[in-house]
Amino acid sequence: MKLHSDNNQQYQTVTGYDASGVEINAKRFDFSLTVMPEVAPRPWNVARFEDLTAEHFEEIAKDVPDVVVLGTGERQRFVHPKLVASLSSKRIGVDCMDSHAACRTYNILMGEGRKVTLALIIEGAPGA
Repeated sequence: MKLHSDNNQQYQTVTGYDASGVEINAKRFDFSLTVMPEVAPRPWNVARFEDLTAEHFEEIAKDVPDVVVLGTGERQRFVHPKLVASLSSKRIGVDCMDSHAACRTYNILMGEGRKVTLALIIEGAPGA
């Protein structure tokens, strides 16, 4: 699905997505990544939802976002609270949803000026 973005490309905006990847500012990514409005997309070493560890979320916690939107793939899945303890201890919320909903939600929160992190799992990515 293609999403329309405004002309302000100083922020990292999801401009499209499908089952095998995501477009950030019209640049295609086919691997799991994290994105923040003012930080370029970064690879996130998660091949499958089942591979998530506390360390994956500790990495995100270093950026101190207000909220993390976790895209869990084709369907919504929930992480165990132990995995997100590093975020919870800093009062950082984590919302789990399917990846398509996560992309849309990230754009909305980013547009509201929130300090949001999109953590997107792209399963079946090359090298995964």
